[in-house]
Amino acid sequence: MLPALSRLSRNRALQGAAALVVVLGLLTWWLVPFPGPSPGGTIDFSTGVRTGVYQRYGELLRQALATDLPDVQVRLRTSEGSQQNLQRLADGVSDFTIATADSVDKFRKDNRPGADRLRGCARLYDDYVQLVVPQNSPVRSVADLRGKRVAVGQDGSGVRLLADRLLAAAGLDPLKDITPVPAGIDTMPGLLRDKRIDAFFWSGGLPTTAVLKLSQAYPVRLVPLADLVSALHKADGSTGYYRAATMPADAYPQAQHGVPVPTIAVANLLVTTDRTDAALTEGFTRTVINSRDRIGREVHAAQLVDLRTAIYTNPLPLHDGARDYYRSVKP
Repeated sequence: MLPALSRLSRNRALQGAAALVVVLGLLTWWLVPFPGPSPGGTIDFSTGVRTGVYQRYGELLRQALATDLPDVQVRLRTSEGSQQNLQRLADGVSDFTIATADSVDKFRKDNRPGADRLRGCARLYDDYVQLVVPQNSPVRSVADLRGKRVAVGQDGSGVRLLADRLLAAAGLDPLKDITPVPAGIDTMPGLLRDKRIDAFFWSGGLPTTAVLKLSQAYPVRLVPLADLVSALHKADGSTGYYRAATMPADAYPQAQHGVPVPTIAVANLLVTTDRTDAALTEGFTRTVINSRDRIGREVHAAQLVDLRTAIYTNPLPLHDGARDYYRSVKP
């Protein structure tokens, strides 16, 4: 009798334990969010000119994404710059890109088709505007460019937008008072060295390799620009996209000779659209932040990517996936 009761008690205990396991399993399934399948497929990332900072940043980011999102294939697409990059996103040709905040603002204000679909992922690093002239040039300000041959960036670039605005802020007509040369950073240094232009505008992270190499092989100067910030804001109605900044004295040692240069800076944004999957965007944004130090060893500007400021993608709203990432790492 006693052994039978003992077996019955054990059976009931085992049944009770099994039921408890089932209940706990159901509660865990209900309460704990399990990660979904890893994002996969091919995405198109529009960068910039082949020798520019956007392109090199894209190459290094693709390497980091291959580790973090192994089922995602990243196809890099060179471009003329920010304005063309945004058009590709709006047209559905590309999935991610980098563009300057002022270019994004203009794209939206112009009510370009698809502009309402643009979303921000991260504020990356600031571009510094650089007006480069031969060391013996008489040009000491933007106003001195009157009558000169000036490379102003390719038609689809953020450089072209900013160069036109700077010239107008200095009282010059970008089409009539200079001879505009639509060239990118891949050809500007050679044009200056061959005396086919008198100056060029560039906007990029510091130091930009093409400018650095030029300064090491040919005597050049950087023209101060910071005095035009207020005029820029009045000209295009923006108040937050341009700021006075200083190029450190060691950015281009041979060109600056230990002297910092006052200039203008504008933020770069990582941009996508509301068509992009939230999980993919979250993973992409996570890799951008986590790979900062690795990429920064080769693209020095990337060292300035900061989690504390990355969330501020004005004038674009954050993509839902990017917002999920920032919430996940919030202290």
